[in-house]
Amino acid sequence: MGDLSLHFDRKEFECLDCHEAFMDMDFINRLEEARTLGGIPFQINSGYRCKKHNKEVGSTSNNHTSGRAADIQCLLGSARRLIINALIQAGFNRLGIGKTYLHVDIMDAYGSPKSYWVY
Repeated sequence: MGDLSLHFDRKEFECLDCHEAFMDMDFINRLEEARTLGGIPFQINSGYRCKKHNKEVGSTSNNHTSGRAADIQCLLGSARRLIINALIQAGFNRLGIGKTYLHVDIMDAYGSPKSYWVY
């Protein structure tokens, strides 16, 4: 049992620099719904990032610094399909697809365009 939701612990979302995890609970609740729909674990590679760490990883957006984004490890095409389908069913409409991860955020609720992209 997680402390943020049934499947997620705060520690999974901690910034690697400052060790804080200021996550938006609307985002966590929607991610929990997607995890339940997908029926497979979501391993979080990156959740909250302080501004310093966000800059260090080369990001220019505020998705992660707002606590409204996460990167989910995804190494297999079959898992990628399950996770993407579950994220869409849970109402996410901003997804980035990388070779080893999926980025998901709810920035569309805060004025960012709805979009899918490839890294």
